[in-house]
Amino acid sequence: MPFRKKSAAPKKVSVPEKESAPVAAAPTEEEGGNSKNPELLRGFRDIMPEEQGRWNLVRDTVRKLAEAYSFDRIDLPILERADLFLRTLGKGTDVVEKEMYIFTDPSNRSVALRPEATASAARAYINHGMLDRPQPVKLWYLGPMFRHDRPQAGRYRQFYQAGFESFGAEEPIVDAQLVVIGMQIFKDLGLDVKVEINSIGTAECRKAYLAELVAYFRTHRAKLSEDDKRRLQKNPLRILDSKEEATRELLEGAPQILNWLDEKSKEHFMKVLEFVEEMDIPYSLNPYLVRGLDYYTHTVFEFVLAEDQGEVAQSALGGGGRYDGLVEVLGGRPTPACGFALGLERIVRALEAKGINPPEHPAPLVFFAQLGDAARRVGLKLYEEFRRSGIPVAEAFGKNALKAQLEAANRLNVPLTLILGQKEVLDGTIIIRDMESGAQEIVDVKKAVALVARKLQPVVLDKPADL
Repeated sequence: MPFRKKSAAPKKVSVPEKESAPVAAAPTEEEGGNSKNPELLRGFRDIMPEEQGRWNLVRDTVRKLAEAYSFDRIDLPILERADLFLRTLGKGTDVVEKEMYIFTDPSNRSVALRPEATASAARAYINHGMLDRPQPVKLWYLGPMFRHDRPQAGRYRQFYQAGFESFGAEEPIVDAQLVVIGMQIFKDLGLDVKVEINSIGTAECRKAYLAELVAYFRTHRAKLSEDDKRRLQKNPLRILDSKEEATRELLEGAPQILNWLDEKSKEHFMKVLEFVEEMDIPYSLNPYLVRGLDYYTHTVFEFVLAEDQGEVAQSALGGGGRYDGLVEVLGGRPTPACGFALGLERIVRALEAKGINPPEHPAPLVFFAQLGDAARRVGLKLYEEFRRSGIPVAEAFGKNALKAQLEAANRLNVPLTLILGQKEVLDGTIIIRDMESGAQEIVDVKKAVALVARKLQPVVLDKPADL
């Protein structure tokens, strides 16, 4: 066994008597300022318990509709190789150029927090050999996305989307059914929404249109912002998605892509509109709607509040379209596909504006009050019996004083309160108190659930949890 060479003792280094401490850089807005308390990063937020009622309503509605239309849930990773999005979203898009969270991981790979999930769904379709399954393969997902965008009303750097993706069918009815699903979600939520719809055809039929579009905007170049001048040079179709007021005024006289569609694209789009009309879905043609990503082909659409007259950037609650070339771009076989995603933050804000705020969970019908540890031990088991019976129960195991517990029961406005003290534990009984009349009766604790259920019969109870 080789011996290690003994290292020499370190030399003493003289230190000045008074050494100034290094001066820390002033905290930026992103770092949370000078506050001693930890602060959120700008553009991020906590979704508080009192907001969860609306969020749960949206989540549950999306899930129910997905199951009704035979979409299977897929959970996709938040972190992907950056190349997945660089190849699919488009180098000239704002998402890739300014908004993606890209960094190098400890394995020296370039990775990104997902800015959207359609590319991830297409990757999963390829990775798991879904082309060999019965087509179409219909997937849905729900989760956070990340974009380093300028925070504004309804837009955060971590935001949530629910998406529906259909792979393997090119028929126009697939496009229309996705529009129907989106509209049904909003209808079930109680939101009045319409569809803006357009066709951008194929890459081949867009070439002549883009030449005409560039020629038109070059004659008005002096009126364009620097960003729009860059879009015009790098990716002209993106100028139709501009939010600049001057550019949007110029769009009124700009050429419309519908006039450059080939016959196959026109036929596809007309059939989509026929199906949408058959379902009595309110829609309007928007010849300048292109969506913001390069993988779209043929049909594109957005869901907007019917009464919303605000900025285009703020009005869309979701959108999508067909992306027949995406799977092939990622190395898979040519596969037609179509899908859409909904922005949950904006939907929740729309629900809030309408005063729709369902409770986070069912309101309790019974309150359990106890005195002493022996009563708590019995109470834990009794609480589970009520839960399995589907009777919502509230408790305050952390409180000792009966008065404080009864005050909590009053605030919750429960019809009945169960009171269990040391005497009741020894006797095997429990007190049932009618909170409106104040009347009390002592009953066998083993019969408490059945007796309470009978007393609450006028109140609609949930289905028992274990059935």
